[in-house]
Amino acid sequence: MQQDDDGFPSAPSVSSGNRGLPRKVDPAFLERAALRYLERFSSSVENLRRLLRAKVDRSVAAHGTCRAEAFGWVEAVLAKMEGLGYLDDGRYAATRARGLNRKGRSAATIRMDLRARGVDTAAAAAAVKALGEEHDDPEWAAAVALARRRRLGPFRPSGQRGPRCAKDLMALARAGFSYELARRIVDAETPEALEQPRPPPGKCDGE
Repeated sequence: MQQDDDGFPSAPSVSSGNRGLPRKVDPAFLERAALRYLERFSSSVENLRRLLRAKVDRSVAAHGTCRAEAFGWVEAVLAKMEGLGYLDDGRYAATRARGLNRKGRSAATIRMDLRARGVDTAAAAAAVKALGEEHDDPEWAAAVALARRRRLGPFRPSGQRGPRCAKDLMALARAGFSYELARRIVDAETPEALEQPRPPPGKCDGE
């Protein structure tokens, strides 16, 4: 079955004259759509609300569906998904924050990502704070992960480190890490040194 940009099943074409016409939504359709999406992706309540409302808006344009009534159906579906445990913003935020931290995202960018996905400020802050349960210094762990993935600082061949020092510092700065932290990453003598607590600041090789 074809899927639209939201990952929901597209309406089947009945004839060449209405090929691609969106389905007319009703409560049962919206619930099936929500379940199908949640089978594939984790989601915040607000993110799923946006996706379902987009389905409603297409139905309004194609079929004259009453938007206000259909938005009420959306809220009922969301409440049901929360009641069944399929939607939980705290759990979603914590899981996504851990995944982003392991990929090398700074605390600032994790908070922005969660807010963009509809997680409220308090839940986003709690998820970032909880990262301290996995690492003594989650910001340092994220910066090391990014340096390893991007081959920055001590992960570069020694002959390239001096000329690339400024570039590596900027890469870490753009990722949301402080200059002090970025400098310590780039200055580390070896990758193994990054497995220790934050080393003192020094100079890039070749400076």
